[in-house]
Amino acid sequence: MAGKLEGRVAIITAGGSGIGAATARRFTREGAAVVIADISGRRAEEVAASIAQEGGRVVHLKMDAADPEGVQATIKLALDTYGRLDIMFNNAGQADMARLEDTSLESWNRVLAVTLTSTFLGIKYALPVLRQQGGGAIVNTASISGTRGDYGLASYNAAKAGVINLTRAAALENAEHKIRVNCVCPGAIDTRVAQLLGGDRADDFRRLQAQAHPLGRMGQADEIANTVLFLASDESSFITGSMIVVDGGATARTGLPNMYRLQE
Repeated sequence: MAGKLEGRVAIITAGGSGIGAATARRFTREGAAVVIADISGRRAEEVAASIAQEGGRVVHLKMDAADPEGVQATIKLALDTYGRLDIMFNNAGQADMARLEDTSLESWNRVLAVTLTSTFLGIKYALPVLRQQGGGAIVNTASISGTRGDYGLASYNAAKAGVINLTRAAALENAEHKIRVNCVCPGAIDTRVAQLLGGDRADDFRRLQAQAHPLGRMGQADEIANTVLFLASDESSFITGSMIVVDGGATARTGLPNMYRLQE
């Protein structure tokens, strides 16, 4: 029985860990050939090797998703290796935690470059290929932090909000070309990023993040990969310009306290 992505070729940025690595594995198990691009060449190579051991078709390269030449080189690798490109998963992102007045211009620019500009570049350079082939799917990693504000993450909030509206604009411009553009908005996902943000208090960070989600836990990278697969496959053929929230219920509530607990 053919997989949901049989015969298709996908690029995954920041594919060396977390959501990107989980999605690369999910895609190849569904029949896709995958190009894993990551700023860490070592991580990209390790994920690619594990996929190849399972029989998946995969190549990898070290790439900065905020660098136009790097993005173009990744697309060229896909075309040179597999002869086509069907799915572009723009997954790169960065968060620097600091109060707004303490955020340096350098940090602000880098967060926007890695998170928002990288998405712009991935869309921009994938579009001509997808149009020539008669269609395709672009999926972007946004965040619930693009729909709400966070303490100490102003640059990340701004960048992810930009990803959401960039997704909508790109979807409108390319619907006539049969190119669907959507984004996924995860809540807190238990990846190495969580470890980095938590620092020496990573356990406390995870506990607080779990409490913020009505399901009582952080999400797993595989759970986001399942959503990305849906958006990349024909199962979402009438969905474009949309954001799918995968957040354990975090954005379902107003933020007001549970008054029933006063009666306990």
